[in-house]
Amino acid sequence: MRHTNIVLALDNLFYEFGLILGIAAFVGLLGTALRQPLIVAFIAVGIAVGPAWLDLTGDAEELELLAEVGIALLLFVVGLKLDLQVIRVMGRVALITGLGQVIFTSVVGFGIAVALGFSTVHAAYIAIALTFSSTIIIVKLLSDKREIDSLHGRIAIGFLIVQDIVVVLAMIGISAFAIESDASPAQDFLWVLVKGAGMLAAVAFLMRYLIPWVLPVFARSQELLILSAIAWAVGLAITGDVLGFSKEVGAFLAGVSLASTPYREAISGRLTSVRDFLLLFFFVTLGASLELDTIGAQVVPAIILSLFVLIGNPLIVILIMGIMGYRKRTGFLAGLAVAQISEFSLIFAALGMNIGHIDADTLGLITLVGLITIGASTYMIMYSHPLYDRVGRLLTPFERDMEHPEDRDDVLIRNCDVILFGLGRYGGGMADALRERNVRVLGVDFDPQVVRQWRQRGLPVHYGDAEDPELLHHLPLSQATWVVSSAPGLETNFSLLRALRLEGYRGRVAVTAHSQGEADVLESAGADLVLRPFADAAVQAVDELMAVGSRSAPAR
Repeated sequence: MRHTNIVLALDNLFYEFGLILGIAAFVGLLGTALRQPLIVAFIAVGIAVGPAWLDLTGDAEELELLAEVGIALLLFVVGLKLDLQVIRVMGRVALITGLGQVIFTSVVGFGIAVALGFSTVHAAYIAIALTFSSTIIIVKLLSDKREIDSLHGRIAIGFLIVQDIVVVLAMIGISAFAIESDASPAQDFLWVLVKGAGMLAAVAFLMRYLIPWVLPVFARSQELLILSAIAWAVGLAITGDVLGFSKEVGAFLAGVSLASTPYREAISGRLTSVRDFLLLFFFVTLGASLELDTIGAQVVPAIILSLFVLIGNPLIVILIMGIMGYRKRTGFLAGLAVAQISEFSLIFAALGMNIGHIDADTLGLITLVGLITIGASTYMIMYSHPLYDRVGRLLTPFERDMEHPEDRDDVLIRNCDVILFGLGRYGGGMADALRERNVRVLGVDFDPQVVRQWRQRGLPVHYGDAEDPELLHHLPLSQATWVVSSAPGLETNFSLLRALRLEGYRGRVAVTAHSQGEADVLESAGADLVLRPFADAAVQAVDELMAVGSRSAPAR
């Protein structure tokens, strides 16, 4: 009889788990149809399956365990992908904009929260939660729009990485000082420094002497490599928790420790789907913990704070970038990346509630702000260019009358035959081939390293973004017989064609497309030539194969 009861209990738990997954898949499908990030859909699932409605979560220990593993893997992948090279390449604009926005949002957000009647501690948590933006969501949206490699995309990713570092430091701070102690604050602070230095030294030692030797052994099997990576992430998460720095910090350091290995892309690629699946349970448990009765009282504060995030955060980015000399368009498009709070904000708030700093009402308020800002900012980023067309004139005060970084060019050139946008592998190959034929080429690229490398090779290069219509004012269009874009992407090339037409360019234009559908649209928009690298290369390869085959065919 006892055995039967246990089987039934397991069956019921399994049924509930399956039902939650089914609901999550259905609601996720609706969210995708509305072009919303799955975070919004999964929190809605949590509300639906929580005590307020279906009450499927019951004893939520199993879901909470999966949620904790998901958060650990999230921080692990963030550490694994922590690319300080992006910050170095983008230079001080990423660092200054990232830190400036964090300081502005936290200070002003704290003032707004206090004015709304929150206590000092609760207001501090709310203010800090408002400062962080979702790297995962922004990278996904920019990738879908093929703007991840645009100038504003690179700057946005740069200051989002700065934010990721700040949020980890914030988690370290609240976790370390949340431990009750009879010692003085100075002694507590010193002890935190000692433990932190010891953990960092141990990880550095392993990175230097153990990981390079052990990891290739596990890498002989892809499955074993992923298993060992997860075990390493969870192991350091446990270590961080034991030392009082939280599981999240330990998992983050585990990712950083593997970031310099040649296996980081293989690990992160395989773990992304696992991470996203497990994070489902964090957002479900978060939604299930919300009390709908108290949310109604939080609507007005949530709307006020959401408007601050949606409007104030982008404006401070535009202001900072304007002071640094960037055009209003670049600042606006980059600033939209901070018009929402992130999953880290929710994790940070949940951590604060677990250690008793804030209550469920404050966590619910931050979650509600997350739902509003993530939902609204998604559409703002998706329709960023039409939105800029409507508000661009209002942003003129943010633009300084000076030489802009987008326009700086150490090599002044007024005589060229071809203006070539994009100097990557495809564009760089075209630049070399054109120069071999004594064609005068002016290159345009938004990557400072690429600009520097090509200038060292003697090619005149202008630093700028093909999607910026104001860039064309600074190019010698009257001298060029061809404008060529090697950058794929329908919107980028369509914007370039439209800007050239408005500028009155009379020469010929060649653009790049990945598909016949894109090629047809670009031809109808006025392109004289549409290049299709993969299709053209395939045809050329077949022609060469046939030519070699005909020459080597045996005589009959």
